[in-house]
Amino acid sequence: MSHYFYNPATGHGLPHDPFKAIVAPRLIGWISSRATDGTLNLAPYSFFGAFASSPPIIGFCSEGRKDSIANIEATGEFVWNLSSKPLAEQMNRSSAPVPSHVDEFELAGLTPAPGRNVAVPHVAESPAALECKLLQVVRLHTLDGKPMDNYLSLGQVVGVHINEAYLKDGLFDTHAAQPIMRAGYRADYADIGEMFQMFRPTA
Repeated sequence: MSHYFYNPATGHGLPHDPFKAIVAPRLIGWISSRATDGTLNLAPYSFFGAFASSPPIIGFCSEGRKDSIANIEATGEFVWNLSSKPLAEQMNRSSAPVPSHVDEFELAGLTPAPGRNVAVPHVAESPAALECKLLQVVRLHTLDGKPMDNYLSLGQVVGVHINEAYLKDGLFDTHAAQPIMRAGYRADYADIGEMFQMFRPTA
């Protein structure tokens, strides 16, 4: 069995960096925040994940200190919105590099629904949303201690919104919600596709 190997520090030697295609698919961090002047911000991040369940903690990483990070540091709040296949075009529109005074909810034609435990709205059209209080923003460093222009925002979930159309017998129907994920290279996305069950061994 043949394997291609490379050291990231010296380059991959391929037409495109395969890292983001290998670590895929990745659920999209579609993050809403509010600036101190009240301006709403909505932006997708491809580096996103859940890190704990009790209490629930999620996080996203921004390549560059963008408006989302500045807003969250200033207010201590943000919301993650589930980006679904029917909302793919709006999600993509909200990624446009626009000035900080532009409201991406309005730009993408989405409805800001008021938060319950935070002052940040969520996307009303989204199947689910997680209200978060900021735990910390961590600036990432390399092995040699050099600070990177990457900022990891970790938040504790303090409120959960679920569109009741996606609750089936008390369970959130992930397949019906049609989450989309980053997969592959610059313009590649994936949907959830076929699901299967596999239970953990008991011994």
